[in-house]
Amino acid sequence: MGSFSIWHWLIVLLVVVMIFGTKKLRNMGSDLGGAVKGFKDGMKEGGTTADAPASSAPAAQVTGQPANSDKSAIDVEARQKS
Repeated sequence: MGSFSIWHWLIVLLVVVMIFGTKKLRNMGSDLGGAVKGFKDGMKEGGTTADAPASSAPAAQVTGQPANSDKSAIDVEARQKS
């Protein structure tokens, strides 16, 4: 019951390739790489904005309705179930 050998992993890889195909696996790999890159960029941007002093950016004013509110939009949280 030890760890799997290289042959076990090769069989698993072969089954995965047979099920999904190489094109779909390549697309999933590139999507995953893009997500990781976006996460890293977001973490870099988050670190620089968190270090900025609070007085440099004006505070947003909270009002009852936003300035660009759409009359056809539905506030999901305020809607009551019947």
